Amino acid sequence: MTIDVTDLAGRHVTVAGLGVSGVPAARALRGLGATVTVVNGSDGEPQRAQAAELEPLGVTVRLGDGATLPEGTELVVTTPGWKPTSPLFLAAEKAGVPVWGDVELAWRLRETPAGKPAAPWLAVTGTNGKTTTVRMLASILEAAGLRTAAVGNIGVSLLDIVLGDEPYDVLAVELSSYQLHWAPSLRAHSGAVLNLAPDHLDWHGSMAAYAADKGRIYEGNQVACVYNAADPATEDLVRAADVEEGCRAIGFTLGTPGPSQLGVVENILVDRAFVTNRQKNAQELAEVADVNPPAPHNIANALAAAALARAFGVPPAAVRDGLRAFRPDPHRVEHVADVEGVSYVDDSKATNTHAAEASLGAYEHIVWVAGGLAKGATFDDLVSTAAQRLRGVVLIGADRALIREALARHAADVPVVDLDRTDTGAMAAAVREAARLARPGDTVLLAPACASMDMFTNYNKRGDAFAAAVHDLASGPVTDEQ
Repeated sequence: MTIDVTDLAGRHVTVAGLGVSGVPAARALRGLGATVTVVNGSDGEPQRAQAAELEPLGVTVRLGDGATLPEGTELVVTTPGWKPTSPLFLAAEKAGVPVWGDVELAWRLRETPAGKPAAPWLAVTGTNGKTTTVRMLASILEAAGLRTAAVGNIGVSLLDIVLGDEPYDVLAVELSSYQLHWAPSLRAHSGAVLNLAPDHLDWHGSMAAYAADKGRIYEGNQVACVYNAADPATEDLVRAADVEEGCRAIGFTLGTPGPSQLGVVENILVDRAFVTNRQKNAQELAEVADVNPPAPHNIANALAAAALARAFGVPPAAVRDGLRAFRPDPHRVEHVADVEGVSYVDDSKATNTHAAEASLGAYEHIVWVAGGLAKGATFDDLVSTAAQRLRGVVLIGADRALIREALARHAADVPVVDLDRTDTGAMAAAVREAARLARPGDTVLLAPACASMDMFTNYNKRGDAFAAAVHDLASGPVTDEQ
């Protein structure tokens, strides 16, 4: 079945899921005249509130039933979290009904409003660093005087942006592997894959499938495919991509860049890609000190953002000014406080081993607060890499034993405090134990390498609990909340 996005009036469209993506999708489709049914497996208070928002628009919402394909469905538009193996999609495939993601719908609709030019997309994906890089990119674009927005998986609906009244010169778009899986038509101006490490393999089925979905971001790129020179898998994805004639492969590196790369020379971020005679010339963009925070993985994020901006023609001064103006989101290598000569840093967003490795690599002497839901991860490589930096470790959460066992194998001399608790008040005890292990000059680092849902609603709440405990430590004795 072929669906023309300009002819949705009267079509029966099923939206799979509510939330940040599903509600705008249902609203947009209804506005285009489609007959819309939303199906959602859960039936809680948040879902009922969202249903109440949609039903006055003429949208039918079926809560507690995410498996049955509504009769007469001609198109399914899915939110990112639904697995390709979901019964709803299997039924759609059997019936010959196409499945689009919300990003696919936004891409197809971007030119629909009469007289509104479609803004090019500068797209970013990767296992870690996506949100920071996209927000850096938007800051750089704004410094160049361009009308832009940071959108997509960052929490801002692409549909709301492309169908809104405000015109944009260019969009900085964060895309997850889930979104890319369901967006076969996407053709970005330029795209970047920051890094690749095992993640969400239960959704994709294998590392190869996960990488292939990430690589979709390069398909049809017009100007630049930006890859991480330290991560050969990202360059392999560029080689496999079918791009427009003249599109270039642009690398970024924390070392001295070669031609067609951005990198670092004597604490200066430099460009050897978008300059005349790149065999001999380099353009200074910014200082390492202009990156906040100047941790190695964040410098890599800044270089990727700069590469995409330069691909769009942004001048060097705007890269510098945009990086200086950028402020990272909370819980991303966020300095909380210094207490008795010890620095306390909240990187609660480090929810997998790849992110935690980057965070641990930024500090010399660390008391590490770790643990939570492992999501099938193993920790031997992470622990062996970080072992020489560890002053001590405090473990919390449901799967802390997996980290403890890796520590016993690869860092047996490092003191470990294993808190046999999963209540939210355990964070105060963890901070107190970390303070006991730390010496002046050390960093107490919350980089859990695990998801938070065993103890907290999300990583934000986990980071908030850590920060509150640190501030309590600074002001006096810490007491547990039972």
